[in-house]
Amino acid sequence: MSETRLSGYLRESRALLTIAWPMIIAQLAQMGTGVVDTVMAGHYSATDLAAIAIGYNIWLPLFLLVLGVMLAATAIIAQDFGAGRIERIRETLPQSLWLALLLGLIVGPLCYGATPLLDTLGLEQQTRDKSLAYLQAVAVGLPALALFQALRCHSQGIGIMRPFATASVISFCANIPLNYAFIYGRWGLPEMGAAGCGWATAISMWLGTLLIAFYTLRAKELRPYLPPLRLVAPDRARIMEICRLGLPIGFTFFFEIAVFSVIGLLISTLGNTAMAAHQIAFNVYDVLYMPLLSIGSAMATRVGHAIGSGDRAGVNRAVSCGTAMSILVGLFGMLVLLLLPELITGAYTSDTAIHTQAVYLLRLAALFVIIDSLREAGSFCLRAFKDTRFPFLVTCVAYWLVTLPVGYWLGIVRADNALDGTAGFWRGMILGLSIGSVLIIWRAVHTLRQPLPPVTARGTDWLPG
Repeated sequence: MSETRLSGYLRESRALLTIAWPMIIAQLAQMGTGVVDTVMAGHYSATDLAAIAIGYNIWLPLFLLVLGVMLAATAIIAQDFGAGRIERIRETLPQSLWLALLLGLIVGPLCYGATPLLDTLGLEQQTRDKSLAYLQAVAVGLPALALFQALRCHSQGIGIMRPFATASVISFCANIPLNYAFIYGRWGLPEMGAAGCGWATAISMWLGTLLIAFYTLRAKELRPYLPPLRLVAPDRARIMEICRLGLPIGFTFFFEIAVFSVIGLLISTLGNTAMAAHQIAFNVYDVLYMPLLSIGSAMATRVGHAIGSGDRAGVNRAVSCGTAMSILVGLFGMLVLLLLPELITGAYTSDTAIHTQAVYLLRLAALFVIIDSLREAGSFCLRAFKDTRFPFLVTCVAYWLVTLPVGYWLGIVRADNALDGTAGFWRGMILGLSIGSVLIIWRAVHTLRQPLPPVTARGTDWLPG
């Protein structure tokens, strides 16, 4: 590789990491909020912890649906940024906010009115009531969370992630005393248990939105990409453009989390030990997934910039660097899970039976992580090219037509014991993920061989160099 070419890859790697690092911090802060909720509720009572866990698994898919839709704005803005269409970037933000508000006003009431869903779960009355109270409190914050994602996706499309990271970290820090006050009834507030955790979460959501809005307005580097502060009427065509790209992403996220939830429910029929071991393995995978998600998102932004400017070499560099980083993270995660499963599991439990099963599952999770690193890189590459329907179809096929039936066959029908049953579901997940990864990579390679979309004339408002 020539020195000039090597320097180009080094510059691209630095640019990609500039976007990815703040995103990793923000994603870990958001995950940390769930950990804090679990720990603080767990010390309060087992019933409240169960209620929060149930409620969280109800509102999380709704949030992921909103997030997926809003991520389409990132792909649109990234290409506009690369092409220097600054006025179009400015015009997109109000429409993203209108769409986010609409989505928030849909998912908020759905979360608030979760009574029929809770009634179908056959919960104990106390757990059901506490879960509903938690969900109704969280519902107040969901419109704010939707607006937060609109502002986050706007700055992400430009390649500036500090507002997202700053707001996420401060919200995480604020959530700790808020939980303490509302759950336990401190500083003159009533003791509310699970409902208090919901109100702390909702307040944190609104706080995060106010912070990212303030930071966005104050950041000098974002100022050229913001429209004037005035009320703008909804533009149906622009909103539909975001929806056409975003709905497949949103439903991809929704169906992914849904199939994992179904698998968790099926594993729970194998006993508490099997469920606990599965939860440990999946939680560890979630932690390793955060950097993969952040690197993939950063790569999509950089690829979008290169597509917008018609830079074929830039597209190839961004894809190569992003894929290489994703694989390195996957390899690191795989080695950690293969070499240190006992140490990791020991941090979660001292129960011998759970420990034994979890160690076995973590070794399977090592294979899951490295395969997923390839899938994530390919999926975000396609999203940068505004190809969102194919990954959605692959998710439906790989998870619902392969993972779930194969997992059920290996885990319920064929298994002789709980360990074999839980491992059977993980093998089904690995098979489905492998098929999905092959299809995604094939599509990405095919897409990269096609001519780039024509570059629209930049006009006089062009800023990027």
